[in-house]
Amino acid sequence: MAEFLGNMKRTDYCGTLRSADIGRTVTVCGWVQRQRDLGQLIFVDLRDRTGIVQLAFGERTDRAVFDKASSVRSEYVLAATGLVRERSSKNKDIPTGDIEIEVTELRIVGESETPPFEITEKVNTSESIRLKYRYLDLRRPDLQKNILFRHKVTKVTRDYFDENGFIEIETPMLIRSTPEGARDYLVPSRIHKGSFYALPQSPQMYKQLCMVAGFDRYMQIARCFRDEDLRADRQPEFTQIDLEMSFVDMEDVLKIGEGFMARIFKEVLGKEIKLPLPRLTYQQAMEKYGSDKPDTRYGMEITDLSDIVSGCGFSVFANAIANGGSVRCITAKNAAKTLTRKEIDKLTEMVKGIGGKGLAWIRLTKDNTGCSFAKFMKPEEMTAILNRAGAETGDVVLIIADTNTGKVLSQLGSLRIELAKKLNLIPENQFNLLWIVEFPFFEYDEENGEWVAMHHPFTSPLDECLPYLEEDKSKVRAKAYDLVLNGIELASGSIRITNPELQQRMFDLLGMDKETAHRKFGFLMDAFKYGAPPHGGMGLGLDRLVMQLLQAESLRDVVAFPKVQNASELMTSAPADVDEAQLRDLGIAIIPQDK
Repeated sequence: MAEFLGNMKRTDYCGTLRSADIGRTVTVCGWVQRQRDLGQLIFVDLRDRTGIVQLAFGERTDRAVFDKASSVRSEYVLAATGLVRERSSKNKDIPTGDIEIEVTELRIVGESETPPFEITEKVNTSESIRLKYRYLDLRRPDLQKNILFRHKVTKVTRDYFDENGFIEIETPMLIRSTPEGARDYLVPSRIHKGSFYALPQSPQMYKQLCMVAGFDRYMQIARCFRDEDLRADRQPEFTQIDLEMSFVDMEDVLKIGEGFMARIFKEVLGKEIKLPLPRLTYQQAMEKYGSDKPDTRYGMEITDLSDIVSGCGFSVFANAIANGGSVRCITAKNAAKTLTRKEIDKLTEMVKGIGGKGLAWIRLTKDNTGCSFAKFMKPEEMTAILNRAGAETGDVVLIIADTNTGKVLSQLGSLRIELAKKLNLIPENQFNLLWIVEFPFFEYDEENGEWVAMHHPFTSPLDECLPYLEEDKSKVRAKAYDLVLNGIELASGSIRITNPELQQRMFDLLGMDKETAHRKFGFLMDAFKYGAPPHGGMGLGLDRLVMQLLQAESLRDVVAFPKVQNASELMTSAPADVDEAQLRDLGIAIIPQDK
């Protein structure tokens, strides 16, 4: 039967006691990890968020206390008072292994049924069961360490930005729906029937209005929402370290971002990172790595073979170049043993699965050179390819050709990542940070046949690109930048447009007339009429940052109450039906959908 805690107030956490505490009388509280009843001796491992300490009950223990200790089971909640003493049989596997508590008073303040899984690190239980009982899952030491680590990251974040003159300002959670690239979560209004709020995908508009309002430096650890399909590094609700600065250029924003990352790595991981961080333009990143978020911990950079194979006898290569495309490759060093013909066939299917037409290859072994297209090539052309690719005995060269160079680069980028995993090229405990700058302002949407903003329409184009706005949208680069860590985009930002005329010009180029632009963004455009300072900023994903620093496999390992693949929460069964009265209040009727 559960007892009241009464006057048994905790003096120490379980995992903080050490040999220096021997002789002290302490009170600890926590959950029973396990109980060992040896007849005349009982030992209880008591656990809280700091670790485990052993409680000891023996011949000198009051009989009522001893009997109570005999009755406890796993996950019972206890409060125990006793004398810290040296442990006769030490346990070097835990920090408190040199001591134990000789208990003089014990209270069972909470009983527990048998849990559906054992509360231990790396428990062998399905994730769906653990998420259904997430409150138990969160008791596991490895998950608790992750959440405590996240807490430390947020504390360092607030300290850093406060020291650099930023003001933390909360922005609304119920806002007007504005297009930001993903679906909004909509919230119906009871008072304004037929109208809807949206949950913010980011605080973009409001933080820019904070600059107009004169706050100069804004930051917020902001909750954001996007109704999009989930993956390992994406959740429908996520947390963003959001910042905006006035009277700055891109260099000022990047310097603040770099200083923040250096502070996080030093205080949280105890690692020094070299500043300034490396930079690549978007074009350089795509040309070298086939990705605008490249993982630079390993090589296999992309090589252009187009000039070598232009006009060669292999029509796949020649036609691709003749029609404005290119032929490029990556070289997998010392991979011939792993990349057998069978494995290369699997990689070919992978490339086809992401829109490629196929994969040409050269495989160099001690015995011979295998090649999927050698019969079409002259010996000097083959030699030139191998020299350009830097290929030697034991290497495999993988080549993609297409009339669309963008597709060639992105497919080789995906192939590079797949090969790095297959060949175990990714080093552990290494963190490669870099900036990607000068993103295209526009990207062409082939499905709809129109140019759209790659970031958002408030991003400022580079000054030297202004003449190309109407002439050639493909040449327009933006004052936009991303921070990348080990192949994951951590942050994205830009310098904003504050000139109302230029802003309307950009809207026009995006096919948005004045009436539409004013309907969607009128409040921001009106604000800019009253003296808008030059400003820029970025949003940095807190969840992704913590996930990368911990080298966790999924965001679900660093978020206390995550959603699963179908955006539901297993613990509370959200989303759920609501009753008819609630719908009537909102003026909403559910229309059955055909299955």
